[in-house]
Amino acid sequence: MLENLFRGIFDSSYINVISVDKFLLCVGVSLLIGGCVAFTASRKSRLSFSLFATLLSLPALSCVVIMMVNGNVGVGVATAGTFSLVHFRSATGNAREMALIFLCMVTGLITGMGYLAYAVLFTLILCVIYMATSLFDPDAKGLRRRLRVTVPEDLDYTGIFQNTLSTYCKSWKLTQVKTINMGALFRLTYNITLRDAGKEKAFIDDLRLQNGNLEISIAEAEMQDSDL
Repeated sequence: MLENLFRGIFDSSYINVISVDKFLLCVGVSLLIGGCVAFTASRKSRLSFSLFATLLSLPALSCVVIMMVNGNVGVGVATAGTFSLVHFRSATGNAREMALIFLCMVTGLITGMGYLAYAVLFTLILCVIYMATSLFDPDAKGLRRRLRVTVPEDLDYTGIFQNTLSTYCKSWKLTQVKTINMGALFRLTYNITLRDAGKEKAFIDDLRLQNGNLEISIAEAEMQDSDL
């Protein structure tokens, strides 16, 4: 009776029907894989709640789609078109987020085909690689910053902070110069990577000595399109 309840109205003797227990097993494994990927990513980088929820649910969604296609070429083409629409209607994230989303889609495809052990093994390998590469990423250590320094208009800012930046930063780049306060001041914006987050106050104090104790701000760096 239960098997007939979940049988499609268009099913026939020529179509392989997925049993309820196998359906639940594949979906359950997909959810576990999504949770593993989402948890690993959240431990090594800052994730928004929406991305966390997406990584958690995407393998199960892809799994169900593949199980429902079940060898039907026409449905498979329609599914590919649906995924294309989702891609072009969404904002492009950074390279790491795109890789995580693609990983979840691939694992969902594998579980939907019934290769549960391969899906789990593939997820474990990619999670280990992700954690290993995060050890060399300044974002994972919270060292990347957006620095804004205000200087008077009569100060030649070219190279004035060179020594201080080289002392406290692994890398830096001047991304914007803007006049403020009716042209009486300049605001310099840098993308920097700190050597040691614990020396942030000492870094600011040294900058204050050079810019006449005007406004200085340091914030978490925003991800740019160039990071793709």
